[in-house]
Amino acid sequence: MVPHGAAWRQALADATEATRRGLHVFPIGRTKMPAIRSPHREDPPGTPKCRGECGRPGHGVHDATIDEQRLAALFAAAPHATGYGIACGRGDWPLLGVDLDRKNGVDGVESLQQLAEQHGFVVPHTIVVATPSGGLHLWFTGPAAAAVQNSAGKLGPGIDVRGYGGYLVGPGSWTPKGVYRIAAMHPVAQAPARLVDLMSPRPVQRPQTPALRVLPGRRRSAVLTGLIKFVLQAPEGELNNRLYWAACRAFETGVDADSVARALIDAAVSLGHPERAAERTVSSARNAPARKRA
Repeated sequence: MVPHGAAWRQALADATEATRRGLHVFPIGRTKMPAIRSPHREDPPGTPKCRGECGRPGHGVHDATIDEQRLAALFAAAPHATGYGIACGRGDWPLLGVDLDRKNGVDGVESLQQLAEQHGFVVPHTIVVATPSGGLHLWFTGPAAAAVQNSAGKLGPGIDVRGYGGYLVGPGSWTPKGVYRIAAMHPVAQAPARLVDLMSPRPVQRPQTPALRVLPGRRRSAVLTGLIKFVLQAPEGELNNRLYWAACRAFETGVDADSVARALIDAAVSLGHPERAAERTVSSARNAPARKRA
């Protein structure tokens, strides 16, 4: 077993080196979760979500930084850190990751190769990090404007995506199962365009129903309640599509846009949708011309 002190020092050294390569990082613990507890865990229900605007540490991936002094302060606040997370989706060349599991009879490497053959792209050489459980993390860069989301098994058996707003476990990080190690060192490759398309939300297939107009208060409230329920009942893989469709319909009722947006985002986040991605989806619906939303 690696003593916490040694693991902490190694994690800080590795994380500091990562910042010098332009990566945004933050401390994580032995369970691969953020190592600093949230300062808002005792906030009353309904308190607006904070992503670090308060200036205190403890906001997970939102703490990620490329500033060495800020990083040192984060590690000082996390004495039991044994590794570091690398935020995806930051900077001019946003990082995204493909997590390939190899366990319980599932081979993510084989699944990715089949996916590439099926959709006509080649998996380029890039940085590969071996996980203690026998899996692989492939690092890519993606377009800054892409809506790449976190997902598990959506692309195929054993293929998880660490999208924008998510994070990868940095090489050198220690867990009770072992250490994350670099298995192949190449320049970080650009993700194939077709792979990015598969990672991104699919176009919404909306039913051909008339657009809602400004409704009386009671009926409008019932419509909004129904739309929130529509989001909450989304089947696996359709949450973002339902969120976009519901937001389009809601904004056509003439209600306060900020209230509608917050209610729909909260509904999606309660089902595990990354908050930043949900905000982008609702914002897209708000800005879409009405003739395209119908």
